[in-house]
Amino acid sequence: MPLAVYILGLSVFALGTSEFMLSGLLPPIAEDMDVSIPRAGLLISAFAIGMVVGAPLLAVATLRLPRRTTLIALISVFGLGQVAGALAGTYEVLFVSRVVSALACAGFWAVGAAVAIAMVPVNTRARAMAVMIGGLSVANVLGVPLGAFLGEHFGWRSAFWAVGAASAVALVGVVTRIPRIPLPAEKPRLRQEVAIYRDRQVWLAIVITALAAGGVFCAFSYLAPLLTDVAGLSSGRVPWVLALFGLGALIGTVIGGRVADAHLFGVLLSGISASTVFLVALALFASSQVAVVALAFLLGLSAFFTAPALNARMFNVAGAAPTLAGATTTAAFNLGNTGGPWLGGAVIDADFGYQAPAWAGAAMLVVGLAAVAAALRLSGGGPSRRIAGAAAAPLAVVDSPAGVTRSRTAP
Repeated sequence: MPLAVYILGLSVFALGTSEFMLSGLLPPIAEDMDVSIPRAGLLISAFAIGMVVGAPLLAVATLRLPRRTTLIALISVFGLGQVAGALAGTYEVLFVSRVVSALACAGFWAVGAAVAIAMVPVNTRARAMAVMIGGLSVANVLGVPLGAFLGEHFGWRSAFWAVGAASAVALVGVVTRIPRIPLPAEKPRLRQEVAIYRDRQVWLAIVITALAAGGVFCAFSYLAPLLTDVAGLSSGRVPWVLALFGLGALIGTVIGGRVADAHLFGVLLSGISASTVFLVALALFASSQVAVVALAFLLGLSAFFTAPALNARMFNVAGAAPTLAGATTTAAFNLGNTGGPWLGGAVIDADFGYQAPAWAGAAMLVVGLAAVAAALRLSGGGPSRRIAGAAAAPLAVVDSPAGVTRSRTAP
């Protein structure tokens, strides 16, 4: 695995911490900004909306730009967005800062995923994506709980300053360790890239990814108030429970990344099914502290066990357009991260209680399982039309950190 892939995973740590740390900061933000917790939860959706819009737009806008320069610019804008959030004096300013940060985050994910995929053989795509997602898992293990700890003891703004500092470290890593990656001899053509959206399997992959992410984060976004108001845990223990979720996510990513290349649909079906069961159990046993803590760990494990397969599936069915494939995956995940917290907030506002998001999330995952079954039946064990038609097309020529030039073709 090229060193550059691990540097991208390190950068994703900062991105992921910012994206998910608000799950442990909603109560203090709501109090400071004088808004309700569901309205504070819209800050999570704001970030996700920025990711949904930004991923394809920035992927297209930077299609012919040098990859390394693009990554440097995007991580810099992201860091500045964290500073703006830390200094925000009103809810509206904080909302805008989240959207701007999300746009930069989306572009980095899309370009970074394409770079990672281009540097490894086809049969290790899921493992390469697992390294990047591993940065997200570590963010859940360390970054998100640390953000909740900082918010508890030093105010929620300190968490934004900490992510800004992490972004600066990531910038140094990208500048010093990501190699210069030359553009293909034949410049990418937008029409050719957009052609992937004619494939039904691409749209099914979008639906599956959105529902899988949305179902889990419908409940996870409101885990902090569920832990304190329903399970009766003290606010000081919330970071530790979030860390358990992140630990499960890290373990799930490692296992899923190693299994998904050989058993992609098996990982999708088993991972989403397990997440559904855990969400139902969370809703039923929300008043039990032991059960809630254990289920937080298991939910992180099952959700991120599925994540490498979700990423690899999109690149498998959209291999003719690797940059847009990465952007589409990012957008799909964040469609779920937009809809999930919104649905969770809606059922809370309807006075169904803090257990209701777990029920709503489980319902989303059931629909996701139906979409996986449809994709499996449609594939029939064979390749996508787009991949089959692009099998002879060169995907990328890159300089690895070791100085070895690799040239690959789409599967």
